[in-house]
Amino acid sequence: MRLLLNILWFIFGGFISGMLWLLGGLILAVTIVGLPYTAAAWRIAGFAFWPFGKEIVSRDIITGEHDLGTGPLGFVLNVIWFLFAGWYIALSHLVAAFFEAITIIGLPFAFKDLQLAQIAFAPIGKIVVEKR
Repeated sequence: MRLLLNILWFIFGGFISGMLWLLGGLILAVTIVGLPYTAAAWRIAGFAFWPFGKEIVSRDIITGEHDLGTGPLGFVLNVIWFLFAGWYIALSHLVAAFFEAITIIGLPFAFKDLQLAQIAFAPIGKIVVEKR
């Protein structure tokens, strides 16, 4: 079932979403100032391409310790991200989720867009893992 949902997701928007996240990460890398965000954007791109069977978790839950993404510096980086990029990326995923949720068939896709919106708000300190 996950494979079928991932294929449908990829065909009907996941490819475009993932490519936009990859492009955003590339642009961030070129600016040098955006380097801290590049890895996060590319992690999200992987999730945007094939989201079913994966979940987004905080990095400190996995490692058990605070690091760049989960401490005060990570908070500051997330605030900067939110102000310059996160709010409108999250808004686009929320709008997509709204229209997907109108039909019963679109509900699984709406939930994934809601997860993408959540990570778009504050991507630093988050990682994508396989569901157990």
